Amino acid sequence: MATRDDVLLALEAVLDEGKLRTDSDSLESHGKDWTKMYEVAPLAIAFPRSTEQVQAIVKLANELEFSIVPSGGRTGLSGGAVASNGEVVISFDYMNQIVDFSASDRSVKVQAGVITQQLQDFAEEQGLYYPVDFASAGSSQIGGNLATNAGGIKVIKYGMSRDWVLGLTVVTGAGEILNLNSDLLKNNTGYDLRHLFIGAEGTLGLITEATMRLTRQPDNLTVLVLGLNDITNTMDVLKAFQSKLDLTAYEFFSHEAMGHVRAHADVPAPFESSAPYYALLEFECTTEQVMDSAMELFEHCVENEWVVDGVISQSETQANNLWRLREGISESIAPRTPYKNDISVVVSKVPQFLTEINDVVTKHYPDFEIIWFGHIGDGNLHLNILKPVDLARDEFFAKCVKVNKWVFDIVEKYNGSVSAEHGVGLVKKDYLRYTRSDAEIALMKGIKQVFDPKGVMNPGKIFD
Repeated sequence: MATRDDVLLALEAVLDEGKLRTDSDSLESHGKDWTKMYEVAPLAIAFPRSTEQVQAIVKLANELEFSIVPSGGRTGLSGGAVASNGEVVISFDYMNQIVDFSASDRSVKVQAGVITQQLQDFAEEQGLYYPVDFASAGSSQIGGNLATNAGGIKVIKYGMSRDWVLGLTVVTGAGEILNLNSDLLKNNTGYDLRHLFIGAEGTLGLITEATMRLTRQPDNLTVLVLGLNDITNTMDVLKAFQSKLDLTAYEFFSHEAMGHVRAHADVPAPFESSAPYYALLEFECTTEQVMDSAMELFEHCVENEWVVDGVISQSETQANNLWRLREGISESIAPRTPYKNDISVVVSKVPQFLTEINDVVTKHYPDFEIIWFGHIGDGNLHLNILKPVDLARDEFFAKCVKVNKWVFDIVEKYNGSVSAEHGVGLVKKDYLRYTRSDAEIALMKGIKQVFDPKGVMNPGKIFD
């Protein structure tokens, strides 16, 4: 194995001047993601500017026997971008260019480091729309979104990141550049390899460019926030509204979650009445008839005692303020060192699923504050356990690890997923078998061996 100096000299030779960093600030900031449970100890941070430079680094990794950890916007919550064992981190911060745009194809080719909001803004400038959206859109990168198949708040209508990819340029773990699918809408010529790299968390290779589909801009997005009598009413309301309206989002959050947002950002309550849970619905209000339908559905929900109260946005500003009740949750609870679980189940099973998990956690740890929110329209729930002020962080995390076993037993019972949209990384890999069979895991390991025969790509993530 090559020495540290050998590796650094070799990396400097393939990168632009000043694009290899070993200072402590860079190692700390680029050697981790939003998880707070792991030591950070990368060897160096490399900042390539092109696919060819990424390829050169990967070839060096195979030759000199060092490991690589990819780094995007570092907004992940599963430890997928953590470098704890002297790895070389490849950051895509300088691969942030819009490469090409086709109005007739409604497609845009971007480098992996393009920020989600950058792509959204570019699409809007062209009179189009990139619909994959989440609270971290201002810092997450497209490459990282694809590596974890990120979802977010619009999945109920627009699907996951995977659904918007026409083509990919990747560098495999063996150092080969592949151009996958040639940006075609229809291409039935065997295995579609792009979908192996989407969601692979950089364990097979590195996404360096992506061609993304765009769509028409939505018209007059309108937001309705409803106070629910009970968690089971989430499905009653969803079924009622979907019978007449095409929803672009259907989110939920608990009264406790809203309390943290209001205290943190001085956001007003949506209405005077309080409720244990709230649903946020978004839809395109294109005609008076659509608004009339929404009001009729609201009245129907009140008459059936599913809904306590509600408010509908009358302007874009009011719609944005109502969204703050949901999108401000993560930021508002961050000072309390939340232990997060990102889980999913078939939509119809959400109420029973959530109730069972909530009962188990509160029974064993009655002093822990539980915050629920999520993309309930697609079955994705975020369980957040807040650290008591007087409890040491390490002790708190140790208690939460015990919670995982109970939570994931319920996930397995309902045939759900231990990770809905943040990937497996380090945090979830010990629990992979709650969602994946031994046969599936064996096949995934075999696929990794094909693309990354020397195991240089993000080792220790997803599985050992």
